[in-house]
Amino acid sequence: MERPKRARRRAASGRLAATGEAPLANIAALIDDGGQITIGALHPIKCAAIANDDHDCLAMLQRKPGETMQQLLLRLDAAIDAAWASGEFTDEINS
Repeated sequence: MERPKRARRRAASGRLAATGEAPLANIAALIDDGGQITIGALHPIKCAAIANDDHDCLAMLQRKPGETMQQLLLRLDAAIDAAWASGEFTDEINS
């Protein structure tokens, strides 16, 4: 059975600066809507960032060599936006 599409509550991440919204607004919107993010080790991965809501795992990212935590969070925020906008889920863990 197909899950119903959910309406987006925030502007697309590409428009955040233009609308005056704070960086990581998609992460904030996800959490405000009852979703969650998890950041930490997921053996054998030293650092993973995962975002999910009640229905889907929206993104599973691996921290790249030399990538700062801020860069990882920005990529996670963009991956959440992509999942909401197009249904495109990012999975760098289970490749």
